[in-house]
Amino acid sequence: MSSTPVGLFARLAAWSRRNLPTRESMERNRLLRPVAHRVLAPELWRFTRRSVPRGVALGMVAGILIPVAQTPVAAIFALPFRANVPTAALTTFITNPLTTPPLWIAAYWIGSSLLRLDEHVPGQPVAEAAAQTEWIPWLMQAGPATALGLLIITIVGSVGGYALSALGWRLWIARKWRHRHDR
Repeated sequence: MSSTPVGLFARLAAWSRRNLPTRESMERNRLLRPVAHRVLAPELWRFTRRSVPRGVALGMVAGILIPVAQTPVAAIFALPFRANVPTAALTTFITNPLTTPPLWIAAYWIGSSLLRLDEHVPGQPVAEAAAQTEWIPWLMQAGPATALGLLIITIVGSVGGYALSALGWRLWIARKWRHRHDR
């Protein structure tokens, strides 16, 4: 039973090694040649205790807030913040066709509860307006609520991802030291 998580982790690691762009594949890309010296800087591709949590946080920001081209945007975000590019690119996959609808529903719920849309809005509540196919007024209320909810989810997710990845890194290093000491 304990071999199942290790097998799952090994499969996930193998999948990410197969699907993440390598430094060499990016060097060969003709679109990246003008900025290759900046994108291919070695410190952006090393896995360090500071660059990995930054990559996780920036990947969360790009994955949640940017609707299209999330992976290139995360890689561009990683440049000025000296974050790990593969980690930022991989973290954008937090949003996918399975997770995006619940994320947007949660964002609307958070935003509407903070803006108190269904309580004191003059006229009909949002649920009734949507049921009557008055989409324009409903979108005028749902749009800001969803945007606020997405912003809050992004902030909480990126801060939480940064903290969890920093803690995970620290625990991983402590485990390595403990095993080294036991030998």
